[in-house]
Amino acid sequence: MATIFSKIAAGEIPSYKIAENDKFYAFLDINPLVKGHTLVIPRREVDYIFDMEDEELADMHLFAKSVAKAIEKAIPCKRVGVAVMGLEVPHAHIHLIPINKESDMIISNPKQKLSDEEFVGIASAIKAAWEKNKVDL
Repeated sequence: MATIFSKIAAGEIPSYKIAENDKFYAFLDINPLVKGHTLVIPRREVDYIFDMEDEELADMHLFAKSVAKAIEKAIPCKRVGVAVMGLEVPHAHIHLIPINKESDMIISNPKQKLSDEEFVGIASAIKAAWEKNKVDL
């Protein structure tokens, strides 16, 4: 059975897409800790990130790096934090979270409530930065 993330990557469920290639897909978290909170997933269904083959895991991190660089250009932040928890959806994923202080990464913090217009604007800004600087991975 396909995961919700597989359905998002396939376009069966709408998302605020940031970036994609044939192996990976990045989109805004709809329950973000902060504006610009992005998820990076492999298109291949795999539950646990450390069950991925070494090359695929390395490629996913390089793809996530390119997305993080775009987030840095589009969202005012000191850094982009990285988190892998993997319990909420049974599909490997990386959280990229723009941070200005360490407490921005606390997953139990209240989630932001953003309008569709805010999500669209954020996604457009990050996607434009990614498109401008993307490399084939």
